Amino acid sequence: MSTTQFDVIIIGGGPGGYVAAIRAGQLGLKVAVVEAAQLGGICLNWGCIPTKALLRASEINHLLHNLGEFGFAADNVRFDFARVIKRSRNVAAQLSAGVAHLLKKHKVTVINGFGRLAGATGGQRKVSVSVDGKETATLTAPNVVVATGARARVLPGLEPDGRLVWSYREAMVPKELPRSLLVIGSGAIGVEFASFYRNMGAEVTIVEVADRILPVEDAEISAFARKALEKQGMKILTGAKLGAIRKGDNAVTIDVTVDGKVQQVMVERVISAVGIVGNVENIGLEGTAIEVDRTHIRVDPYCRTGEKGVYAIGDIAGAPWLAHKASHEGVMVAEQIAGRTVHPINPLNIPGCTYCRPQVASVGMTEEKAKAAGYKLRIGRFPFIGNGKAIAMGEPEGMVKTIFDDATGELLGAHMVGAEVTEMIQGYVIARTGELTDAELKETIFPHPTISETMHEAVLAAYDGALHI
Repeated sequence: MSTTQFDVIIIGGGPGGYVAAIRAGQLGLKVAVVEAAQLGGICLNWGCIPTKALLRASEINHLLHNLGEFGFAADNVRFDFARVIKRSRNVAAQLSAGVAHLLKKHKVTVINGFGRLAGATGGQRKVSVSVDGKETATLTAPNVVVATGARARVLPGLEPDGRLVWSYREAMVPKELPRSLLVIGSGAIGVEFASFYRNMGAEVTIVEVADRILPVEDAEISAFARKALEKQGMKILTGAKLGAIRKGDNAVTIDVTVDGKVQQVMVERVISAVGIVGNVENIGLEGTAIEVDRTHIRVDPYCRTGEKGVYAIGDIAGAPWLAHKASHEGVMVAEQIAGRTVHPINPLNIPGCTYCRPQVASVGMTEEKAKAAGYKLRIGRFPFIGNGKAIAMGEPEGMVKTIFDDATGELLGAHMVGAEVTEMIQGYVIARTGELTDAELKETIFPHPTISETMHEAVLAAYDGALHI
């Protein structure tokens, strides 16, 4: 067993941890990352990246079955499902190897094992590393960053069994395409899986306990997305409660209650996508001043915990549970440790993206929250059907919604649904970060022909100046 001294030790090598390590290395700090599984974490290996590879495949499948719209024809269109899955895994493997290269480039020491806080002596924090329950090393540093992430929440009676009931992991590597599927939960993860499987040809039902799908999104965008998904053949049950669950040899039957009426839903497979639980167990929080609230570590705006020298970033530090939030926190913490001046992250400037078809993206307040905050609003809307590029691409289904403070012209929120909106939302994120108002956005020239012109038109529409509706 060895003891090694560092400037900062990072527990967890996901999008928060490895980015914090790279930035700390750039700033001349001696850095160690302790990772129990795969560099890149859940996001890169089992989440953000491989799911986008799957969704890309499903988009291609959709296009191949709608070639007639573009004047093409193809006979016997088919796919090899195993190769679709394999490509997704290869993409994840390639990027995980890339993370290892970046850490090596920045002289970060990577230690394979399970890290946990192990007390402090003379201003030095200790982190013990174990493999298969056996301690292999003790590391010391004045600063420790906890970036242990989160895992899928499990509903009683719907524990993933690897066969009939899937978590996100099983849903990403199925041996064959199920003919029918029930997705429980309609957040980003649930809707993305529903979109993938529906566009690959499965019959899909979404069950959501809230009164609408994508419940964190603006209600108007949520309603638009629901209609689009139902038009594709999905069945969506909201305000729903799960009842008895009966497993057969190759099917699951679940009682679902909606508006007081019970209906039986029988499918081949079930995907549970009902949120996450922070990985706070067995990481040495006991006996420290670190507070845990509903499986997440409490932090201040600078990601500092109640224990001096210990920071927490990413999913373990609470919502929003997004990789880009974790990465930004990682950079902020690394710069703090290096003695630089940093600014807290404004949660309202963190964009959210859902990569279903059509895509959904947003930043800032929803209309409901802006009204509740007491603002007098100016709201602009612009449909994709009024945009030449969207029509030319065969993507006329979508809309952009902007919300401004009538008194100051501040962009309070922007909400989008349609093709490529996950790429376009960054324009509004920059506007919010730069504190631009309607005046600057109106004067901004958008290139033609692009779908991004809908963003300009939605700004103009808030002030009764839209040109193409």
